[in-house]
Amino acid sequence: MNNSLKTGLSWTEASDRLGQYGRNVLNEKKKKSFFAMFVEQLRSFMILILTLAALISGIAGYKSGEGLLDTFIIVGIIILNAFIGAYQEKKAQKSLESLKKLSAPHAKVIRDGVICVIPASEIVPGDLISLETGDIVPADVRLTECANLHIEESSLTGESLPSEKECMEGEVPNVPIGDCRWMAFSSGIVTYGRGKGIVTATGMSTEVGKIAKMLENNTFDGTPMQRQLERLGKILGIASLVICAVIFVIGIIYGRPVMGMFLVAISLAVAAIPEGLPAIFTIILSIGVQRMVKRRAIIRTLPSVETLGSTTVICSDKTGTLTQNRMTVTDSFLFCSTSDILAQIAVLCNDSVLAIGNGGEPSYTGDPTETALAVYGEEHNIFKNSFDMSHPRVAEFPFDSQRKRMSVINHFKDGTFRVSVKGGLDEVLSVCKGLSGTDIDKIQSANDTMARGALRVLAFAYKDIDKPLKPIEEVESGLTFVGMVGMIDPAREEAVSAVQECRSAGIRPVMITGDHKMTALAIAKQIGIYREGDLSITGQELENMGDEEFASRIKNISVYARVAPGQKVRIVATWQKMGEIVAMTGDGVNDAPALQQADIGVAMGITGTEVAKDAADMILTDDNFATIVSAVEEGRRIYDNLLKTILFLLSTNIGVVLLLFVTSVFDLGIALLPIHILWINLVSESFPALALSVDPAEDNIMMRKPKKLKGGFLSDGISWTLLYQGVMIGAIPIIAFMIGVRQGGESLGQTMAFTSLIAAKLVHAGNLHSYKRSRFTFNPLHNKSLIFASLASAIFTLAVLLVPPLREAFRFSTMSSTQWLIVAGLALIPIPVVELVKLFLRRERL
Repeated sequence: MNNSLKTGLSWTEASDRLGQYGRNVLNEKKKKSFFAMFVEQLRSFMILILTLAALISGIAGYKSGEGLLDTFIIVGIIILNAFIGAYQEKKAQKSLESLKKLSAPHAKVIRDGVICVIPASEIVPGDLISLETGDIVPADVRLTECANLHIEESSLTGESLPSEKECMEGEVPNVPIGDCRWMAFSSGIVTYGRGKGIVTATGMSTEVGKIAKMLENNTFDGTPMQRQLERLGKILGIASLVICAVIFVIGIIYGRPVMGMFLVAISLAVAAIPEGLPAIFTIILSIGVQRMVKRRAIIRTLPSVETLGSTTVICSDKTGTLTQNRMTVTDSFLFCSTSDILAQIAVLCNDSVLAIGNGGEPSYTGDPTETALAVYGEEHNIFKNSFDMSHPRVAEFPFDSQRKRMSVINHFKDGTFRVSVKGGLDEVLSVCKGLSGTDIDKIQSANDTMARGALRVLAFAYKDIDKPLKPIEEVESGLTFVGMVGMIDPAREEAVSAVQECRSAGIRPVMITGDHKMTALAIAKQIGIYREGDLSITGQELENMGDEEFASRIKNISVYARVAPGQKVRIVATWQKMGEIVAMTGDGVNDAPALQQADIGVAMGITGTEVAKDAADMILTDDNFATIVSAVEEGRRIYDNLLKTILFLLSTNIGVVLLLFVTSVFDLGIALLPIHILWINLVSESFPALALSVDPAEDNIMMRKPKKLKGGFLSDGISWTLLYQGVMIGAIPIIAFMIGVRQGGESLGQTMAFTSLIAAKLVHAGNLHSYKRSRFTFNPLHNKSLIFASLASAIFTLAVLLVPPLREAFRFSTMSSTQWLIVAGLALIPIPVVELVKLFLRRERL
C-alpha cells in the first residue's frame, strides 16, 4: 500500500479509501418485520389444513344457520400459535447487534504524520494506527512496531493467555488465527506494551466480520420434535383429506344431503388434527423453562428445553467452560532454597494489582501469569500489597522479547537490596552461577516433566547486593537459581464428575478449543474427555481433511485444538449429518457461529460475551459445566412428559377419526359434531395434558441412552402404543353411540359417545405415568396436578351435559341413570386393556 510507516495516509487518501471500502462497521442485513415473521408461521401444512377446515366450517355454519363459533375457535388457535412463533423468532435478531458492541468507538491513527483520535468507523485499510495498554483493537492490523505488546484475544481465539505479539517482515506463513503473532485482530484488548501497525481489513472483512457473516447466514429449521411434529401434521392432514373424500363419496352413495356430508367432513378434519397440541407444547416448554431457572440455567428459546433431553453429543469449548479461565500455579520445583524465597521473588517481580471487583471481592488484575504468581504468594503467607510496601521497588527492568526475563530491585529492611528475576528457563539459567552439569540435568528433567503436563514454566533467581546496580548486564549476572513453577488454566473440579455423568447417560463429550494441542490434551485427559484410543487433531489437520475422510474419523476424535470459528461449525454440522443431536458450549465470540449451528447452544453467563449469549439457546448462570448435566436430566424428564402428552392427545384424534369413519361407512349416523370435537380437543383434554407434563422423572433417567430421533418420536414402540390406544379410545364411543342411537336416537347417541370418550380419556391419563410400569406402582399424589386437572375437566364436561342452556347449545340429550352407568363402565375399559399390554411387554423383555 502506498503509505509511509511514519506519516501514515493523507486525509485525502483516507477519504478516497473510505468511499472505496466503506465504513469500518459490521453490516446489518434487512430485518424482517414482526408481521413478516407472523406470516411465515402460517405456512406449515397443519396450519393450511386448519385454515381450510375453518373456511369450510364457516360456509357450512352460515348456510345451516348454526353460526360461526367453530370457525372463530379454529382461527383463534391459528393466530395464537403464529404469534408465539413470531415472538420467538424476533429474539434471534440480537446476535449481530452484540457483535457491533465489540467495536472500538474511537481509535488513534497517524495521518499526515500527526497522531489523531477518530471514530473507529472511519478507519480504512492502509491506515497506520497506534495501540497502547487498554486500547480495543479497532480493525485487523499487520504490526510494524512492537514494544512488549500483549493482546488478549481469548474471545476470538480461545487462548487463555494474552498473545505476545511480534513484527514479521516479508511473506507470512498460513497458520491459524491464534498463531498469527504479527497480527492484531479487531475486538482484541491490549493488556501490556504498545505498538503500531497497518490496517489490513475493516468491517465485514475482519475476522470478527467473518463471524458476523456466519451468524447472518445461519438458519434454524426447528428442533427434532418440532420437525417430527411438522411431518406428523402433514401425514394427519393428508390422511384427513383422503378420509374426508372417501366419507363424502360414501355419503353421496347413501343419498345423504350434501350439506350434511360437509359437516361430517369438517368434523373429520377437525378430529384428525390436534389443534391444541402446538399451544400445549409451548406451555409445557414454558413450565420447563421455570424449572430450569432453579437449576441455574436460563432458557432463551423454548424448544431447546425439549432438545436437551435428546442430546447425544456435547461439543465443549475449553477455556472458561471446562477450565476456570484463571491461570493457577499447580506445580513447583525448588533447587536450592525454601518455597518462601521462591514465593517472595514471585510476588516482588510482579506488576499485578489487588483491586475490588464488581461483587465487592478483592482480586488481582493484570497479566494472568502474574496474578497466578500473586495468589501463589498468598498461599505461602506472602501478601503482595503489604510485602511491596515493606520492600519498596527501587529499580525495574521489564520483560522484553529479546531477553525473555523481568528483573526488579527491592530495598530490604536490613539495608540490603535484592535482585529478583523471573523468565524462561534457558534465559534465567544463562545468568546464573555455580551450576554443574548434573545440576542442569536435574533442572531440565523437572522442566520436562512440567512441560509434558502442558504447564507453562517460569524460572526464578536472585542475588543480594549492597547498593542498586544500574547497567542491566550487572543486574542480571551471577544470580542464584531458586527453582521453577508450572501453571495452567486448571480444569473445573466439577467438570470431571460431569463428564462421567455424560458418558453414563450415553452422551459423547468432545473438546473444541483454539488453544494449543498439548494444553488441550492435558485438560481433556484430566477430566476424562480423552481416553486411550481416542484421537486429537489441530485445525490445520482438520482443514486438510476432505468431508468424507472427516466423517469416517469423527467418532474417534475427542479433542480439537487451534480451531477456527468456521471449523467449529463444520464439526458440529458433521455430527448433525450423522443423525446426532448436538449441544455446543462456549463463551467467546469465536464460539457464536457454532452455538447457533448446534441443536442447542449453551453460553456461559458470567464470563460469556454478549455475542455468545445472544447466539445461544441456554445460558448457565454459574458457568458450571456440571449444570449442563442437570439441564439434560431436566430436559429428559420434559421430553418424556411431552411424549406422554402427545400420546394422550393423538390417541384421542385417532379414536375420534375411527369413530367418525366407522359410523359413516356403516351409515350409523353423525357420531360427533365439530363443536363436540373442538370441546374434546381444546377443553376436556388440555388440563390433563398439561398436568402430565409435571410428572416426576423416572429413577434411571440418567442411566439410559439418549433417544435416537432418526426414526422420529413415534419409533421404539411408541407408534404401536399410539395405534392400539387410539383404537381402544375409538371403540369405546362407537359402542356408546350405537347404544344411544338404539335407545333414543342420534342426539342421545352423540351424548353418550361424547361423555364416554371424555371419561375414558380421563381414566386413561393415569395409564401414561410410565410406558412400562403398572399404573398401580405410581403414587397418584406424586402428581396432584393431574388429579385436580381431571376433576376440572370432569366438572366442565358435566356442565355442558347438565346445564340446560349449554346442553341445548351442544344439542345433547338427557341421559337416564342406566345410561350413565353404561358410560361409566365403558370409561373403565382402558385400565385392564393397558395393564394387560404392559404385562405382556414386560414379559417379552425378560
